Formats: sequence, structure tokens, C-alpha cells
Amino acid sequence: MEYTIKKMAQLSGVSSRTLRFYDEIDLLKPKRINSAGYRIYGSQEIDRLQQILFYRSLDFPLNQIRELLDDPTFDHQHALIEHQRKLLEKRAEIDTLLATVQQTLAQFKGGKKMTDQEKFEGLKKQKITENETNYGTEIREKYGEETIDKANEQWQNLSQEKYQEMQEVEQQLLTNLTSYLSDQSNQALAKEIFDAHKKWLLFSWPTYQAEAHKGLGMLYISDERFTEYYDSRCGKGAAIALNEIIQAHA
Repeated sequence: MEYTIKKMAQLSGVSSRTLRFYDEIDLLKPKRINSAGYRIYGSQEIDRLQQILFYRSLDFPLNQIRELLDDPTFDHQHALIEHQRKLLEKRAEIDTLLATVQQTLAQFKGGKKMTDQEKFEGLKKQKITENETNYGTEIREKYGEETIDKANEQWQNLSQEKYQEMQEVEQQLLTNLTSYLSDQSNQALAKEIFDAHKKWLLFSWPTYQAEAHKGLGMLYISDERFTEYYDSRCGKGAAIALNEIIQAHA
């Protein structure tokens, strides 16, 4: 069956304007243009749009979705299985957050008092799911399933004190990195940044490995999502500077 752009928009819930934009950026091309100049979509385009919407629901940027779908090795069935896995993770995360909210409400109403650990259980699971969604594929390919699973488990089991300390260490790291960008000759500050980054990693890494640390530094500059994380918080060039510090001191 074939659809005009208007019918495609009605079917999918994606506006005609967005569909035209997807065509312009080569994310979703129509099957053909009819004699009247209208975009016509077929079953293959519907399948591709479904994949696009799945990836968008997981906050993938459009350029990355295009690269994934245009990859000759792209496997539609495998992608659906991955979508299912990630959506189940999201559902589990939401269920945990809801349970945490319900427990908190019950406590306010005179119910069972929550432990400090329970208060932050849902938030930590949410952060793990967020990291898996944003960076999971890359870090699992680089470090292996077992290593990442152990890191997630260690992070999930952090006490509230350790969790708070981890947040403070990262904040100090970001503050120092921001300062370092204005004077990259300050090697004492560079060493402080390295030590803070190493300490931050060890909240979730079971053991420290210098080569793994260097590999993570390279990932900060080779993957735009990691680069954006540091550059948006500390200033342009922050990810490059952090990687250089890691390579020099690890």
C-alpha cells in the first residue's frame, strides 16, 4: 500500500513538515514523487519511519539514526530486539521511580520510614538507564558486557554517602577543568583533574586499569556525545583537554 505525505502523517502522527525535513536531510526519502509532485511512501518507508521513531524515543540524535539505518549491516529484527530491551529497561526504571514516590508519600502519611538507601534507589537506576541509552553500545563494545554489568552493579549498590561523594567529586572535576581551559600550563591543576577523574571512575569501576582509563579518554574525543557532555559544562575544548590530561598521567 502507498501513502501520500498527508496520509503518512495521519498514520504515523509525524507532521508533514517533519516528513519533508526528514527528506531534506536524507533520513527518510519517499518511495517516489508522483506526477503531481507529491511525495509517495510505501511499506519500506513505513518500516524505516518506525525505526526512526523508536530511536527518537530513546533520544538518539537524527544524524546518528541516519548513520545506523544506512549501515549496510543494519539488521531490522536485531534492532527491534534492542528497542524492546531498552524499552523494558525504561519501564523498569519508571516502575522503580513510581515505587520510590509511593514509598515517600506513604512515609509522609505515617507509613514505614524509608532508609536513605531506598530514597535514592530509583534515581540511581534512572541514571544507569540514561547512561545505557546514551552510551551503552559504545562502552559495551569497548570494555565488554561483563565489565559494564559489574560497573553498573557497583554503582547501583553505592551507599547514599558514597553516591553524594561521587557527585561532589565530579562537580569539583568540572570546576577545575573549566579553570584549566584558561591556563593549560598549570600542570598542578592538570594532576588534580586527573586524580579527580580517576577517583570518580573508581566509584563504579571494580578495579583501576590505566589502559582502560586512556581508552575512555579517547572515547571522549571520538564520540560527539561524550565531547558535548564536557564541552557544554566546561567550555569548548574541555573534552580534548581532559583526554590530553588522561593520556599524560594514566
